[in-house]
Amino acid sequence: MADPSTYRPAPGAIPASPGVYKFRDAHGRVIYVGKAKSLRPRLSSYFQDVAGLHPRTATMVTTAASVEWTVVATEVEALQLEYSWIKEFDPRFNVKYRDDKSYPELAVTLNEEYPRVQVMRGAHKKGVRYFGPYGHAWAIRETVDLLLRVFPVRTCSNGVFKRARQVGRPCLLGYIGKCAAPCVGKVSADEHRELAEDFCDFMAGRTGNYLRRLEDQMQEAAAEMEYEKAARLRDDIGALKRAMEKNAIVLADATDADLLAVAEDELEAAVQIFHVRGGRVRGQRGWVTDKVEDVDTAGLVEHALQQLYGGAAAEERNESVPREVLVPALPEPLAPVREWLSGLRGSQVDLRIPQRGDKKDLMATVQRNAQQALALHKTKRASDLTTRSRALQEIADALELDSVPLRIECYDISHLQGEDVVASMVVFEDGLARKSEYRRFQIRGFEGQDDVRSMHEVISRRFRRYLQEREQTGEWAVPEEDEPAAAEPGTAAAARDEDGRPKRFAYPPQLLVVDGGQPQVAAAKRALEELGIDDVALCGLAKRLEEVWLPGEDDPVVLPRSSEGLYLLQRVRDEAHRFAISYQRNKRSKRLTAGELDSVPGLGETRRRALLKHFGSLKKLRAATVDEICAVPGIGRRTAETVAAALSSRTPAAPAVNTATGEIIEDGPDQAAEPVAAAPQTAPSQETP
Repeated sequence: MADPSTYRPAPGAIPASPGVYKFRDAHGRVIYVGKAKSLRPRLSSYFQDVAGLHPRTATMVTTAASVEWTVVATEVEALQLEYSWIKEFDPRFNVKYRDDKSYPELAVTLNEEYPRVQVMRGAHKKGVRYFGPYGHAWAIRETVDLLLRVFPVRTCSNGVFKRARQVGRPCLLGYIGKCAAPCVGKVSADEHRELAEDFCDFMAGRTGNYLRRLEDQMQEAAAEMEYEKAARLRDDIGALKRAMEKNAIVLADATDADLLAVAEDELEAAVQIFHVRGGRVRGQRGWVTDKVEDVDTAGLVEHALQQLYGGAAAEERNESVPREVLVPALPEPLAPVREWLSGLRGSQVDLRIPQRGDKKDLMATVQRNAQQALALHKTKRASDLTTRSRALQEIADALELDSVPLRIECYDISHLQGEDVVASMVVFEDGLARKSEYRRFQIRGFEGQDDVRSMHEVISRRFRRYLQEREQTGEWAVPEEDEPAAAEPGTAAAARDEDGRPKRFAYPPQLLVVDGGQPQVAAAKRALEELGIDDVALCGLAKRLEEVWLPGEDDPVVLPRSSEGLYLLQRVRDEAHRFAISYQRNKRSKRLTAGELDSVPGLGETRRRALLKHFGSLKKLRAATVDEICAVPGIGRRTAETVAAALSSRTPAAPAVNTATGEIIEDGPDQAAEPVAAAPQTAPSQETP
């Protein structure tokens, strides 16, 4: 029996998305298939103490040797994919469905003289045409109700049918036009069977020709001024379109296709393939590869097609290559690849990019799974201790450091056309992100766009704070006689500043990385020299060619594309870029939505909302007295005086003018509700140094 902890996914690796999961045993056989509205809590529940699990669940998790999952868009898609895979793999621990029931299906009893449409569960019967499975029985009934106005097939039971024949009067559906009423001879048995076969053809996915025929009939009726007939046909077309269930896991027209998606970054790419046979996802596979050469998405697609179909045995190739292969980008040149696939299949293969409809929706699902596979691979790679150790050693060797850089700090500058210039500092310790140590900066020394000058300011401010904290702990310089004595190093007091807050810049990095090339590295080096710091290694990582630049060097250090050291530096740089971008966007959003009350000291968002709700507009608030402002719950006299003084010192906005009449509107834009600043970002909310 296996220990579930040996194959438990890493924390954070499981997505919080709807999906279907499979447990496999040591031989690779699927032993359980399940679905979840959110995969993360569901899969985590299997890896608690085995003693606390249900005996059957405990047996399953100890029999399994691995777990994998597929992300879908909705819970209904997860339900249908789960059912398809239960039928496909017949897992031993999926012996019974919930409540001993199977999934409902739509059945047409073609084995009867007058075929009937109904909901069925359980084993299939001979001579009955089945469609589904559906996620819910009500979904079948809604579909049938829409289709009966176009295909009025009987839905009544045999008892009701016989009773109607005896009394010579149809049921209610026969009167309202949702049944052709074969029970009273309105249509013959052959005509009713033809209706049932048309119904089956439509449900099987052969919808295009039928809809076009109805549209042509509607146009003809309108041209002949038979507007009532045209309106009825228009309603029929609308009913059919509503009945065409939009489900990305099930495709119409009994499609046979392979859908291939690629998720990539500068060093790696993840490929995911969904095999669709008979309109259903029958299989899934994927892999992650290192980008050892400079290749774009189209090139990755071509390599993936070669790996997917090139290794098939000659006698199996006709089945392995479907009629359609859907990809995110077309190889260049296209003709040889298409000809090669057609030769493997023995007939024409349609290699294309889906543009609309269900196939495009399913391609989006495949793309999400490729992105999840790449993220999972990166998580596993980053969490591996041996890999991290090798990456740090490769960096130390490439940069000729005396020891491996256990603490790495990376800085990036972000702005939008010179406005809202900010910087980020991210910290990696022992190859892992230390998000509690992240910091963000606003550029204060100047205005405008100058990445080099911004980098100099940020590095100067960061290490100036570091030197100040070393002074306070007595580690760097002896304080003057008129300064307060510093706390003893290593004590609790030494770990906090004069306000009792934890110190933020007390630890220097072994390696400082800047996002950029020679100019940014030179600016950072100049900042360190001005502060007298010479024990911190420095490098820059230029994104265009992934070159590592050292200060004072004319040529960059080029690490191999497959290097774990380059992979770690790239992750550090990308994280700094992400953190800077998120802060810059948040700052810009706040600036664009800021109002007059935002700059009032001591007035937070809650009390701003309370003031605007009480007075209704800034115009009325500006005219209010201090006593009237004090009447607002939560507003004291001192705050009220501050608000009144702040608003009175500002010039009110000009009144609004109706441009059509020239009339001055009393309640101008100043009376509108004050916009509220955007919500803060989810990154660590540290103050700017």
